[in-house]
Amino acid sequence: MKNDKPEDKHPAAENTPYTVSWFSAGVSSAVATKLAIADIDEIIYTHIDDQHPDTMRFVKDCEAWFGKAITILQSPAKSVANAWLLSGLRRAKTPQGAPCTKILKRRVRKDWENKHGKYEFTYVWGMDAAESDRLDGLRVSMPDQRHRCPLIEQRIGKAEAHEILRASGIARPVMYDLGYHNNNCVGCVKGGMGYWNKIRIDFPDVFAARAKLERDVGGSMLKTNPPRGQKAEPIYLDELDPQAGRHDGPIVDDCGIMCELMRME
Repeated sequence: MKNDKPEDKHPAAENTPYTVSWFSAGVSSAVATKLAIADIDEIIYTHIDDQHPDTMRFVKDCEAWFGKAITILQSPAKSVANAWLLSGLRRAKTPQGAPCTKILKRRVRKDWENKHGKYEFTYVWGMDAAESDRLDGLRVSMPDQRHRCPLIEQRIGKAEAHEILRASGIARPVMYDLGYHNNNCVGCVKGGMGYWNKIRIDFPDVFAARAKLERDVGGSMLKTNPPRGQKAEPIYLDELDPQAGRHDGPIVDDCGIMCELMRME
């Protein structure tokens, strides 16, 4: 029998177990959630206004696939631009991470945790078989919770996760079909030169808005790749060479045994 949800009228006893999937609305996260669905008490998606509009279609499709409602949370800041301006930082990326991630996602999660502190949380994440080092880092940075990564547990990689989703009949988010490797915000501050030159083509309005934002805050998202021993210098989007960087092609699945297993299920 499942535990009461944190928002239920009857408060939980100290250290009541509660498993949450922090659903990113990406393919790997969706498949990880599906694999662990029997153990999950709540699925939470943290929305950001900069997500592609197709993301909410995918969230609703996955909600039906999971057979469980998805809780949608959102920061009052709502967007990447607002978060960067609120941070007061000139840099979009720091050694401690991006201010937009901190404000739009991490702070939302922490606020949620603070409201439901009596629970003993297990978090489900969508890291795949090639990302075990990220899981190790997560356990160090978030020692108060237990962490599960079903794709790592079952040695499932990105392409296999896409294969599983395709077998389910759910269309993956449009960003993947455009050639992006994640369903992140359109215009992610963590992207490199090749990524931003692709955004320039696919989403020129976003490229122009981010270029203006850089100048408004007086800081860039990109840096040069200088020879060894030389210091990297900032590059603003409005001075980025359109041919700079590279961007790998889209993730392509190969319908095989995973498709058959999902059809049998």
